[in-house]
Amino acid sequence: MSEPLTVETVLVPVDGSDESVTAIEYAVAIAEQYGASIHVVYVLGEEIVRGIETDTLDREAVASEAESFVETATGIADEAGVTVTSSTAYGFSTTQKIRHPGSAVLDCADEVDADFLVIPREPSTDGPGDVLERAAEYVLLYASQPVLST
Repeated sequence: MSEPLTVETVLVPVDGSDESVTAIEYAVAIAEQYGASIHVVYVLGEEIVRGIETDTLDREAVASEAESFVETATGIADEAGVTVTSSTAYGFSTTQKIRHPGSAVLDCADEVDADFLVIPREPSTDGPGDVLERAAEYVLLYASQPVLST
């Protein structure tokens, strides 16, 4: 007989999209059910990473946008009494061929010792921030943790 699922940390990658808000809501519900916390990782897409690296995008503006979105996540989690931690990850690299949004998510899962992942899979609206639908299939294939794809 297998042991019941124990969840202490739920990882939810976000990219600022409406689909990310839905994923946060699911992650909070799971965390609430298991008495867990959530870790929000804001994954920067290719256009944003290239803009930062070429100085065509303001690094501080990108950081501010990510912080604002994490505040939204924290607000949702606070209503349920769920603790939130956060980080930011480059989903692409101009210097590392193996850097992919999915690998960035799985690397973060390892770093925060996540027991469960919630990732948006629905195609999001067009924009430079939508990166997670590209990561979802990779995460579903290679994650060692249970994954809920929203």
